[in-house]
Amino acid sequence: MAIQCPKCSSTLIAARNMGKKVCCGIGIVAGGAQGVSNALKGAKIGGEVGAFFGPSGVFMGRVAGALIGAMIGGVSGGMAGAQVGEIIDDRVLDNYECLQCEHVFRID
Repeated sequence: MAIQCPKCSSTLIAARNMGKKVCCGIGIVAGGAQGVSNALKGAKIGGEVGAFFGPSGVFMGRVAGALIGAMIGGVSGGMAGAQVGEIIDDRVLDNYECLQCEHVFRID
């Protein structure tokens, strides 16, 4: 079933997804902050693994471990934030906009 505008009955409807966008951004920042902690742990583990390849291996292992830890934190935070934002879009915000008359509404 197509979504119709309650004001003009048009089916030219766009989802705004403002909550999803905002919460995803917040989640990325929060996850990145958590990723710093993961980066420190990852650098330590990477350094230990890289020790088998000498001094340059320790350095490269630490860098790789830190990058992987930070990326995992940012991605997981962004995904969690997007899920929370989607719930907010569906239940709280007027998430749909009619492209014909520019009326903003929510589907109940």
